[in-house]
Amino acid sequence: MPRSTSSHHPSLLHDDEEDATASPHASLTFISPTTSRRLRSTRTSELDLRSRLPSRTFTEEHSSLLANTDGVQSYSSGPPTPRQRFSRHQSIAGSLRYPKNHSRAGSWGVRLVTALGSDRRRTINEGSLEDSKASIFVDERVWYDQFTSTDWVHDSIADAYRVRELRKRRDLRGRIYAWFDGAQGWILVAIIGCITACLAYFVDVTETSIFDIKQGYCTTGWYFSKRKCCFGESECGTWSTWADVFSSNDRYRQWTDFAAYVFFVVVLAAASCILTLTTKTVVPSSVSLSTLDENLGADNRNRRVDLDGLGQKRSLSPTQATAEPQYSPTTIYYSAAGSGVAEVKVILSGFVLHGYLGVKTLVVKTLALILSVASGLSIGKEGPYVHIATCVGNVACRMFAKYSHNDGKRREVLSASAASGVAVAFGAPLGGVLFSLEEVSYYFPPKTLFRTFFCCIAAALSLKFLNPYGTAKIVMFEVRYVTDWRFFEMIAFILLGVLGGAAGALFIKASRFWARTFRRISIIKRWPLLEVALVSLITGLVSFWNRYTRLAVTELLFELASPCSQNDNSGTGLCPHTDQIPEVIRYLLVAFVIKSILTIITFGIKVPAGIYVPSMVVGGLLGRIVGHTMQYLVLKYPEAAIFRSCPNDGQLESCVTPGVYALVAAGATMCGVTRLSVTLAVILFELTGSLDHVLPFSLSVLVSKWTADALEPLSIYDLLTDMNSYPFLDNKMKPVFTTELGDITPRLRMERLIDISNSPLVSARVLRRKLEYLHMAGELDGGLPVVRNGVLVGLIPAPDLEFALDRLEDEESCLCLMATQITWNGFDNEDEENVDPTDFTPYIDPAPVALDIHSPMDLVYQCFVKLGLRYICVLRDGHYTGLVHKKAFVKYIKELEERGNTPA
Repeated sequence: MPRSTSSHHPSLLHDDEEDATASPHASLTFISPTTSRRLRSTRTSELDLRSRLPSRTFTEEHSSLLANTDGVQSYSSGPPTPRQRFSRHQSIAGSLRYPKNHSRAGSWGVRLVTALGSDRRRTINEGSLEDSKASIFVDERVWYDQFTSTDWVHDSIADAYRVRELRKRRDLRGRIYAWFDGAQGWILVAIIGCITACLAYFVDVTETSIFDIKQGYCTTGWYFSKRKCCFGESECGTWSTWADVFSSNDRYRQWTDFAAYVFFVVVLAAASCILTLTTKTVVPSSVSLSTLDENLGADNRNRRVDLDGLGQKRSLSPTQATAEPQYSPTTIYYSAAGSGVAEVKVILSGFVLHGYLGVKTLVVKTLALILSVASGLSIGKEGPYVHIATCVGNVACRMFAKYSHNDGKRREVLSASAASGVAVAFGAPLGGVLFSLEEVSYYFPPKTLFRTFFCCIAAALSLKFLNPYGTAKIVMFEVRYVTDWRFFEMIAFILLGVLGGAAGALFIKASRFWARTFRRISIIKRWPLLEVALVSLITGLVSFWNRYTRLAVTELLFELASPCSQNDNSGTGLCPHTDQIPEVIRYLLVAFVIKSILTIITFGIKVPAGIYVPSMVVGGLLGRIVGHTMQYLVLKYPEAAIFRSCPNDGQLESCVTPGVYALVAAGATMCGVTRLSVTLAVILFELTGSLDHVLPFSLSVLVSKWTADALEPLSIYDLLTDMNSYPFLDNKMKPVFTTELGDITPRLRMERLIDISNSPLVSARVLRRKLEYLHMAGELDGGLPVVRNGVLVGLIPAPDLEFALDRLEDEESCLCLMATQITWNGFDNEDEENVDPTDFTPYIDPAPVALDIHSPMDLVYQCFVKLGLRYICVLRDGHYTGLVHKKAFVKYIKELEERGNTPA
């Protein structure tokens, strides 16, 4: 909830100019605030303002998601000490000054100060006014800071003004500019798709070669994989195992191979973890969350809720807020760890995470992913592909100011980028589009759908040209089923849906239990590398002895889903004779138990790791067990009434194909873990190309989702979002509200608004103190409402106010015009070059969204979700009475869920 105070600071103005409740509200646009709202013709345009500034285009991975910022905060400091929260103190000594656009001698603002404001200035504490001045360059403007949310409505307004300025030109050059502006989005997504495919090709080829190093090496080239060395054969003379190199005694050959296998598993996993730990980020405790990666064992300390005499939450004063960090831990996260899908989902909803989509994260995660997958851990690369592709999209957006300066436009591109990650991971462009629409995207306008489809097609075509698998196919594996399914198999498919959904829900519960027990051991929390070493050691020790646990997850899934050829009746493979089926079932059952346990303990360790394919492998093993059981019954009792429709020709798969059962269960288990539905059915169809089996796939996914929702309401990524306390407002699950807006509106405070009832002139020093007050209270995306005679007439965002104050040369003797009407601007014909910097009118939003205090909470929910607002002003009988921020609303919903209020 927004914090406020009643006694920390002395009065700064007369009683009618005190502040009232202002809740978080970050900058409303991503370009200069002078373009946010054009109340006068004399306002300096964005292009004119930027043309006077020195070029500052250097951007690194800790830059804002929105713009190129040189003066952003450092989030790699040690444990903080009590201090002003979020105070952006930057030294300006020795820096270039903002160019003087006019002389201030005898200016309109100075004349007003002399005539009207001399008796209103007071001597106030000069402690940190100069120190708190941020950088004076517009390119160093911090439009969105860490742990703040964006405002979709104002992003749209900012883009509308940009488009209007662009369309004013009617000449040929203007038409070319307009055409190029419209083509930028298509060019950008095409580039993103191609680069994503190239990175996927690099990961696939490199990972395959390194994976086989655990078993031996190719004598003709150590960098060749076993398949490439032996041209697809299982054994060849050019492939040497480690037993051939180190052991001449046949008695110890197997143990030599076992020792080499375990050694390389541990070394590769540890190397991946070391790379991942280089992306460590320490966030000061004043903005502390529990964690920002897939560490389900992170502490989530719920603070005690203090209630006042009326039963409302008591707000903290800035003094309390400043002293509080010493008792709360810092947040430590590793941006390259895990899959990153949950964080991408939260970022696309408007949550700002500096560095999470940066260049460093992109490079480190790509390299660490190769090592982690090659180590043989029970992880996949498909989830990290989504994060990598989104990083590519974020970096590529810097090519065009249209996207780099507007976070709303940027997130449209990031939605397309995330879809291309799934497209190259599964070779399923249609599945990628549906994944973006169903799972990660929060704001998905119709034009983004077509652009996302184009991005996925560009990625798929590029991947087909690169041919990473050597099969001229874009899918990671391709299976074709020649026999159709029988009606009695529908019972088995429904059973697989129930089992898959239950397995997915139990995986979530088991992962949470493991993380909250083992991962909270002090030495494990302190040394993530130790956990990776232990998990990799266990993986190597238990995986070597079973062929199916030793295989790569994608190769194993391919074998499980593949049908048997007519001549393949090997008793050691998956195509056994009738009397060998029980032995194969036993062997698969052992692999199922081992793979399930390894997947549970591996999820959440500090390496790049996906959960998609590992969950499908667990389900595939389960499905293959059920399929062979059904096959055994058909072959053993061919005369049974239920099996009379099957041909009795003695062929293993003439009636039942266990591979179909494996793929059906794989999709059901993945649905139970991720709760994807339509996306999964389409991906399975694109993997098989079989229209005949779309119905079994879809049916099992539906049953799986129903079962999983009944056992565990949250998906694995919803659980991560909830436990990490992200300010994410779920637009798919709406709680049952029985309250009004007034129930969550904080009490009106007179220290946090700008009252212009007597005069529109406010001392710059007073405004600076109010700004510091917001920073000290931790409200980086806060704002100050402008009130006249109790009526809300506008709101100025804190970042806009800071930018405007930094342009002043002498704050001590300035009065700033806080007018919200054109009648206050007396010099409409003034030349743009002579705009007075003391006029803050252009930075004020004269029409903030406001609702009555008795508005139903359902209406508030729809405003936040459908409009993408950051805040809502609250009115009582037409008079301003408070402000509710999106984060406060999200916190309220979380409290409803904790009290057992089930979503609708």
